[in-house]
Amino acid sequence: MDGMLYFLLVVVACALIVVYKSIVIIPQSETKIIERLGKYRSTLEPGIQFIVPFIDKAKSIVVSHYGRYAYSTTIDLREQVYDFPKQNVITKDNVQTEINALLYFQIVDPFKAVYEINNLPNAIEKLTQTTLRNIIGELELDETLTSRDTINTKLRAVLDDATNKWGVKVNRVELQDITPPESVLTAMEKQMQAERNKRATILTSEGKKASEILQSEGEKTAIINRAEADKQQQILRAEGEAEARIRKAEAEAIAIQKITEAVGNVTNPANYLLAQKYIQMLQQIAEGDKTKTVYLPFEATNLMGSIGGIKDLFKSE
Repeated sequence: MDGMLYFLLVVVACALIVVYKSIVIIPQSETKIIERLGKYRSTLEPGIQFIVPFIDKAKSIVVSHYGRYAYSTTIDLREQVYDFPKQNVITKDNVQTEINALLYFQIVDPFKAVYEINNLPNAIEKLTQTTLRNIIGELELDETLTSRDTINTKLRAVLDDATNKWGVKVNRVELQDITPPESVLTAMEKQMQAERNKRATILTSEGKKASEILQSEGEKTAIINRAEADKQQQILRAEGEAEARIRKAEAEAIAIQKITEAVGNVTNPANYLLAQKYIQMLQQIAEGDKTKTVYLPFEATNLMGSIGGIKDLFKSE
């Protein structure tokens, strides 16, 4: 009776072990390659899957785990990132430079990733290094430093084409650091400083030139404005003088007319006015301190006659 009980317990335990070994749970975005007696059997989809215990086995694949290679029976179908260490590359102008890159790839065909390549991470790394050396070798240092997008595009295209037979899709490649030698960095720093100084000098000279142009334009405008003002002032002065002369002439004409009406035939009105001017001039000469000589006109008799006429005019009044 006890032997039968032990036998049943062993059978139940074996059955549980068989059931446990036959059930495989595959997480989402993962898969397993199943071999039966060493031959490819199937690729398991996410979810609960059943296999034949001790006959079906999951195929191991090399994976990169924290920078180290390890074996795993699980194939990750998500996008993965490889951070490659720095490597020395030589540019077209023979400058040795250190470059490291990030590679974003995804396994799209687990069968090829397992059976077409032995060590997938190592193969991708070596292929990336070789391709990067070839691309950088075609460029000079200046082009390497300024053409990251071009390098990334070329590198991704070459790697994607080469890894297609391994069931891998290369999504993108990013160059992280491009580090030239210390001597080249020093020379580049001096060159950039010289360029900055040159730009500062150019900007200063352009600013000074612009300031001088503005100043000259301002002075030119001021001169033109002053000239216009002087012109207007002279025009107004001339117009004022002309107007004054016209008024004076009109006044003298009126005065002559009134004198003519007043003196009648006693004397010539012109001689009267001339005599009046001479009398005013003689008065000014007499009042002057430095004037000692008096000049009389040649026709003094006419002047005296005019003065006599003025006298007779006053007598008649």
